[in-house]
Amino acid sequence: MQHVKVPQDRIGVLIGEGGETMREIERRAEVRLDIDSESGSVAVDSVGDPVSGMVAPDIVRAVGRGFKPDAALSLLDDDLRMFELIDLAEYTRNKNDLQRQKGRLIGENGRTRELMEELTGAEVVIYGSTLGVIGQPEEVEAVRRATKMILDGAPHGAVYSFLERKHNELTRGFDVKS
Repeated sequence: MQHVKVPQDRIGVLIGEGGETMREIERRAEVRLDIDSESGSVAVDSVGDPVSGMVAPDIVRAVGRGFKPDAALSLLDDDLRMFELIDLAEYTRNKNDLQRQKGRLIGENGRTRELMEELTGAEVVIYGSTLGVIGQPEEVEAVRRATKMILDGAPHGAVYSFLERKHNELTRGFDVKS
C-alpha cells in the first residue's frame, strides 16, 4: 500500500461527481483508493495487476497536481508514458520569484505552456509551485529542458527555437520508422 498526499482543493476532482472518477481509477488501475478528504491523504492499495497498481499512485498524484483525470489515466495507455513533477520552488529564491518564474513558464495568455504541449506532444500543467508533465520519455525530457532554460533566464525566443528543433526531431523520428 502506498500513500499519496493530494491538495485539499483537488480532492473533489479526484473523487469526481458521485465518486465516478475514483471508481474509474480503481477499475482501470486495479486498485482500491481510500481517500481521507479532511487530510488529503490517499491510500492506494493494489488489488489486481501489480504493474497497473504501480502506476496508480502517479495517477492520483497527477490529478492532485492539476491534471484532468483523463490525462492522468492516460498513464495506463502505454508502458512508456510517464509522469514527472518539477518543483519550481527549488529554482526560486522566494514567493515573488516563484510567481515571476511561473508567469514566464505560463507565458502571455498561456502561450508558452501551450507551445510546450503543441511542440512536444506532452501534457503540461502548472499548479501551485510545481510543473507537471505527462508524456513519452523524449517528450517529458524536452519539456524538462525547456523549463530549465526558462528558469535559468533564457529568452522565450531561444526556448521556442529549442522546442521547434525538438518537435522536428520527434516528428522526423516517426517518419523514418513508417
